Formats: sequence, C-alpha cells, structure tokens
Amino acid sequence: MTENDKLLMVEMVIPEGNAPSLGKLLDLEMLMLFLHAHERTEAEYRVLFKWAGGSLTRICRQNPHRK
Repeated sequence: MTENDKLLMVEMVIPEGNAPSLGKLLDLEMLMLFLHAHERTEAEYRVLFKWAGGSLTRICRQNPHRK
C-alpha cells in the first residue's frame, strides 16, 4: 500500500464494558477454535493500525434494530 491508500475492513468490533454482545460470543468461539485468535475492541484496532504504520479513521456501526 502507498501512503495515501485506504483499507476497508469489515469486522466485528467488541464494545467496551460488560453489556451482552454477539461479538463477545464470537470472541469466545474463536478462542476455543483457534489458538490466540480473538475479536478486537476499537482501542485494540487503533493500537494494531498504529503498529502497522496507519491509523483508524472511522468505524461505521450497524444498527441491528434499524429496519
């Protein structure tokens, strides 16, 4: 990728706190099926992108209650 390229990722972002979430269930499944695999929070994605030399600019959340 060049400096001006953008990357679009479609991922489950785990919400902070203890509220129930489908992503948290998927996180447990990944942990059991694949060693060291897990879903990430927004903060974890920011650290990951910074480590890779990029930045997280926007998260578009899907509203499951919207029709």
